Amino acid sequence: MATKLTESETSEIIEMALSDHVSFQDIKKQYGLREKDVKTLMRTSLKVGSYKAWRRRVREFSTRREHYK
Repeated sequence: MATKLTESETSEIIEMALSDHVSFQDIKKQYGLREKDVKTLMRTSLKVGSYKAWRRRVREFSTRREHYK
């Protein structure tokens, strides 16, 4: 991640990433963060179990809709 995010931006990105209705592409358009940057942010911001649950949900959801996470 090249840009330094404010606390409120970080919070909004986490909220967007947790939503099943916001794609990584949407986050990139708004904040310029690539998918791997969002995953890194989530890994450092969430508890280990929460991060693993989020990744599992993202993977399962992506098999149903290719344009989402």
